[in-house]
Amino acid sequence: MGKTIIISNRLPVQLQISNGAITAIPSVGGLATGMKSVHSGSDSVWIGWSGLTEEDIPKQLAPKIDQALAEHGSSKVNLTSEEVDGFYYGFSNRTIWPLFHYFLEYSEFELDSWNVYKAVNQKFADAILEKAEDDDIVWVHDYQLMLVPQMVREKRPNISIGFFLHIPFPSFEIFRTLPWREEILQGLLGADLIGFHTYDYERHFLSSVRRLLGLEVSFNDIYLDDRIIKVDSFPMGIDYKKFSEAAKEHEKNTTAQQSDLQRRLNNHKLSTPDAKLILSIDRLDYSKGIAKRLNAFEYFLNKYPQYKEKVRLIILAVPSRSNVPQYQLLKKEIDELVGRINGDFSTVNWTPIWYFYRSLPFENLIDLYTSSDIAWLTPLRDGMNLVAKEYIATRTDKTGVLILSEMAGSANEMNESLLVNPNNFEQTADAIFEAINMPKEEQISRNTALQNRLERYNVERWAHDFMSSLQEQKEKDVAYVSKRLTEHRLNAILEDFKNAKKRLLFLDYDGTLSGFHVDPQKAGPDKELYDLLDELNALKDTEIYLVSGRDKQTFTKWFLPKKYNMIVEHGVWISENGEDFRMLENVKNDWMEKIRPVLESFVDRTPGSFIEEKNYSLAWHYRKTDPDFGNLRANELNTVLTSLIANDDLSVLNGNKVMEIKSSNVNKGRATMRVLGDGDYDFVWAIGDDWTDEFMFQELPESTVTVKVGRQKTHAKFFIDDIKYVRNVLKRFTE
Repeated sequence: MGKTIIISNRLPVQLQISNGAITAIPSVGGLATGMKSVHSGSDSVWIGWSGLTEEDIPKQLAPKIDQALAEHGSSKVNLTSEEVDGFYYGFSNRTIWPLFHYFLEYSEFELDSWNVYKAVNQKFADAILEKAEDDDIVWVHDYQLMLVPQMVREKRPNISIGFFLHIPFPSFEIFRTLPWREEILQGLLGADLIGFHTYDYERHFLSSVRRLLGLEVSFNDIYLDDRIIKVDSFPMGIDYKKFSEAAKEHEKNTTAQQSDLQRRLNNHKLSTPDAKLILSIDRLDYSKGIAKRLNAFEYFLNKYPQYKEKVRLIILAVPSRSNVPQYQLLKKEIDELVGRINGDFSTVNWTPIWYFYRSLPFENLIDLYTSSDIAWLTPLRDGMNLVAKEYIATRTDKTGVLILSEMAGSANEMNESLLVNPNNFEQTADAIFEAINMPKEEQISRNTALQNRLERYNVERWAHDFMSSLQEQKEKDVAYVSKRLTEHRLNAILEDFKNAKKRLLFLDYDGTLSGFHVDPQKAGPDKELYDLLDELNALKDTEIYLVSGRDKQTFTKWFLPKKYNMIVEHGVWISENGEDFRMLENVKNDWMEKIRPVLESFVDRTPGSFIEEKNYSLAWHYRKTDPDFGNLRANELNTVLTSLIANDDLSVLNGNKVMEIKSSNVNKGRATMRVLGDGDYDFVWAIGDDWTDEFMFQELPESTVTVKVGRQKTHAKFFIDDIKYVRNVLKRFTE
């Protein structure tokens, strides 16, 4: 077992330079806490930016910084101030952050920022590669490093890579607006396991992968070349014990031990014992909906005027990205809103809003959590929102009410809270009213369930589950490899081929010898393929047969002059040694008049689909159709056809984005067995990629070397990764 390499934009330590000395202080953030169990001992290293640019670090201090970081199991990536501007403040926070949080109007699509993002991602990837061995595990974190998995994969194809996105993943309609959408997806698909906070984000990601890259997705597995990538949701927890224990210790404090903030809160409670404290804590970010919350509070005071002087809203806005213009405007808006509402509603004895624009130490957060009757957290869009979980963890007597936005990732796990749409002021005002008047027994009942869940699924459990899932994925991949046509197995097969007296090769065309095309007529053979087939066809004591579902007219045009042996339309027609096609099976086509109108109606209702008419079969293609819609229509058509053809001795073949209706007594298995019966072959090879080739794999004798292209379930003995390897393997037969 190798080491674990964790990589994130920032390191879990803060550097302080004072009088030429360097001090590294561990961070207390959610990720740093969660990764404690993973990032422990000498078998782990955490790579990230130190927070200091190259310009900030005096040359003589660089070795001291490396040493200070090494003591905390960390290693730094050096960034210039220009790189930080383009990569972090630029692409990460002016493109990805607003776009993924559904603020399209704030998204900037600057080519320069994108180029810096790519260059910095390569820096992080290089830092991993410098330290990585093949048996290591790499865990990449968050939206700043979405290209890193593929960059590492290119240099170390066998390494185990996990990626976790800590912000929401947007719906396909939003994500498709990003100019570099394919590059981002391909970057992420370098990972073996991709994790999200919720199933919704996972679903959005899979939809984008299918629609933009056209990859096959089965449940939460993505099939890409020679790999299966797993996508799953892991809702991040908190260090429950830390917050719960801190709250218990807080209760024991004498008046002298209490903070200034706590004493002020106590005085307020004594002066107005019936009043309720409502707490709102967020980073100052437009995604957090602070301005909307202030407007909703004003709406509440107007709708329920009896609560004037009976409630107080404490807003703690933690400074964030204060050099980004959008955030400066937001601060101005919130300052003005607080001033106006306080101006409109204040009395001699009462100010409705206490507003703090600062970071508070942990002890003061506990003061606020334990003193507030209601926590009101209503982001417009939030990956998770751990503040909601922290508030519940500190409620030692199980009282208190949590009002939470439906748009926060944590809402999926916290159904016992009062869930609201932050854009609905009426609903929000009513939720505040309900929270103020909620009986103590109901508060305890709701919070007991919440606390049990949060204590059970804490941040360590989150990290452990992700790592276990990544390990399982690695083992699953190894299990798959046992059937792959490895070099060792191929050498044994080539030896049998060489020693055989009479050989027979069955080769499927589409998806095996040639790639798919939205227009089937454009997937014709290239010069390389002609050269390869010529070489195979010229081999002594060897016969090759192209076995395809294609129509005979197309294969006549492409291959008849070459005098290859061909079986087309799944076994209806055969051509040997350049002769014209003759029928291999006696089939009828009078049924086509009945089926054609049905297919035409589906073409009319399914944009991008079309009918291909062959001599004895009809095919409905839907490769150009939206993948979800195409699959829906295909299932619908399957149902319609099954009832229609029940008495006509017809069957439906489901190929790769195509459905074909043909005679039941015709298939590739039957046709290849007819050929096999005509000769005494001591080496037989059959290769194909889709469901129609399974008939061939099943019917041919056990001694046949059967090979599937791709990793789908198959009756073939071996699988090969993709089309580009097929030609390489066949070339080996000619050497």
